[in-house]
Amino acid sequence: MPMNVQSISSLPDKINQIRLLTAEIINKEILPNENKLWRVRRDGDVSDEEKQVSRELRRDIREKVKQAGLWAPHLPEEYGGCGLSFLEHAYMNEVLAYAMGAASLFGVVAPNSGNQKILLKYGTEEQRKKWLVPLTEGKMQSGFSMTEPDSAGSDPRSIKTTARREGDEWVINGHKWFTSNGIAADFLIVMCRTDDPDGPAERNGKMTQIIVPTDTPGLEVVRGIEVWGRASDHAEIIYDNVRVPLENQLGQTGSGHAAAQDRLGAGRVYHCMNSVGQMWRAFDLMVERASTREVHGGLLRDKQFIQGFIADSYIDIQASRLMTIHCAEQMESGADARTDISALKIFVPEAYSRVVDRAIQVWGAAGVSGDLPLATMYQGARTLRLADGPDEVHKILIAKNVLKHHGSVGSWDFGN
Repeated sequence: MPMNVQSISSLPDKINQIRLLTAEIINKEILPNENKLWRVRRDGDVSDEEKQVSRELRRDIREKVKQAGLWAPHLPEEYGGCGLSFLEHAYMNEVLAYAMGAASLFGVVAPNSGNQKILLKYGTEEQRKKWLVPLTEGKMQSGFSMTEPDSAGSDPRSIKTTARREGDEWVINGHKWFTSNGIAADFLIVMCRTDDPDGPAERNGKMTQIIVPTDTPGLEVVRGIEVWGRASDHAEIIYDNVRVPLENQLGQTGSGHAAAQDRLGAGRVYHCMNSVGQMWRAFDLMVERASTREVHGGLLRDKQFIQGFIADSYIDIQASRLMTIHCAEQMESGADARTDISALKIFVPEAYSRVVDRAIQVWGAAGVSGDLPLATMYQGARTLRLADGPDEVHKILIAKNVLKHHGSVGSWDFGN
């Protein structure tokens, strides 16, 4: 079933054009070829000929995306992107995410996209030429190495990986895991503690992000960690006296926590943008099945249980979409969007889980098969409740922000 995207009368022509062009590529180039494009990822037993067909398809689609002016929407034109604003990107992403994996064909996929934004904001011009440009051109892959097995991911102050300065080098020692894209990466952005690791941990300013090429001596990729019972590109990595030049430091010493928050704040909204597009796909699949499947003397669509599923999923998607757009508007305006980001991060993955769960239920056994994207969506939705901060931490942040506002300003203004 093709995606139905129409112009939105309240939006500028540029945004409508972006959405319509994106939908055209999704419908004509990606949806009809999903099995060929991604079979290599799902099934290791694929012939060389099928792998070649997949590579050629991806290359052809990427070229069409570039010709349409939609490549790397999150980056400015001088660094190979198409220079969309945050809000424009939000409206594009809800269309782009309709097809699982399509983002990689548009040059915007984690962790590369997050690393690109960090290099853009914190990198020197030399670092951008050396790392950002090849990354955008697809000549390099990158990873983000922050999470540790012995430290709470929800508390960045607990990070134990250290970088000590020796002459003109940083010497890095530590143990990371769930380093995203760590298997394929040519370089990693590593979060390190850059002063006394045994000292008090009340200051976030101790953190610094450092670029580490993966072929550096002392860097050992231990394994790709299984996720949901399958091999993944999330790597466990040991850093044993890994030496890199001081010039590989991103930003000022101690700016790592601020850089991480810049990355994670935007990343949380991007995740929710993607979730809206995938909910849209799951909803269409559910309605299609309900409209064609006969059971107990009639179509599923005529059963009140199923009608309830359709109504509940419609509500979940509309609420998620409007929350996402509102938050993107806040970020676009430069307003403090931390409370909205946390609220979004909690609500949308839960709504995403509910929408996909209902679609699976309507499809029955086929819903959990590899013939449909629903099983992958379901696993992704559940994982999002852990990624970029667990729900519980975000609830605490919301409450603290609201109480602080109430004590100093007064009641909360839900209109802004």
